[in-house]
Amino acid sequence: MKLGFLFPGQGSQAVGMLGEVAAAHPIIEATFHEASEVLDLPLWALACDGPEEKLNQTEITQPILLTASVALWRAWIAAGGAEPGIMAGHSLGEYSALVCAGAMSFSEGVALVRQRGALMQQAVPQGEGAMAAILGLEDDQIDACCAQIDGVVSPANFNAPGQVVIAGSALAVEEAVALCTEAGARRAVMLKVSGPFHCELMMPAVEGFAAALDQVDLQMPTIPVVHNVDARVATSVDELREKLLAQMAQPVRWSSCVEEMVRHGAESFVECGSGKVLAGLIKRIDRGRSVFNLETESGFNDGLASSAGEAS
Repeated sequence: MKLGFLFPGQGSQAVGMLGEVAAAHPIIEATFHEASEVLDLPLWALACDGPEEKLNQTEITQPILLTASVALWRAWIAAGGAEPGIMAGHSLGEYSALVCAGAMSFSEGVALVRQRGALMQQAVPQGEGAMAAILGLEDDQIDACCAQIDGVVSPANFNAPGQVVIAGSALAVEEAVALCTEAGARRAVMLKVSGPFHCELMMPAVEGFAAALDQVDLQMPTIPVVHNVDARVATSVDELREKLLAQMAQPVRWSSCVEEMVRHGAESFVECGSGKVLAGLIKRIDRGRSVFNLETESGFNDGLASSAGEAS
């Protein structure tokens, strides 16, 4: 049975994250301290105690979530967990997957995503951009609603059938939400986010990020990683770099990523990070697949027991 590993992105952070599982696996806290030395930030204290306002700042959130995923990955491997046959990460989680698959070092990865977060936060002044979740419409219906708006708004995350997030300028997103509601959306709600990610408003961040990415010693991952922008595995380092740059301003095609992992033979999944957001999406994308979450000790042990004897 081939195992697929999933790495969550922004929105999965919470004060107190990984506290229970960290008590059983000292390598988790040690990994946070390693990242803290790289960034000169008290990441473990922020993860454990907040404050929530700082934890939710994009340039803090991104390195904390990457560190959480890498820490759980290290704990999984140290405990004898099966190596997955394929990986994917949602937005920021793509970087977690690439670090765990050896495409970049942990120290380079955690520094890179802090820069990514800062650039994304700076690209659009606070309050000028927005994101909204649209539930219960087909993808093409949401595309059509966005196309009617005289402003920047477009799908940002194709998360699951009937679950899409849109992003753009605040007024345009509000207008698109109204149109989607009129079109029959079961629910259409504005999200509490710090910026309009994965849309053209992020283009100012791309140039600065390209310079940062050029300083990273990228390698081909030792485990295939499915990329957000096209739900495909890169075949060269240059292609990998191009996909990471494109990801900032293009939508996350998460449903397609999961479907591609299944085509590669993934029969069960492990969510390697804080929260259970991706497990919920898997149930909407392919209800027949089992998902184990590593955020709690019971989930960690259940995942180990299930993967015992599995080969990638």
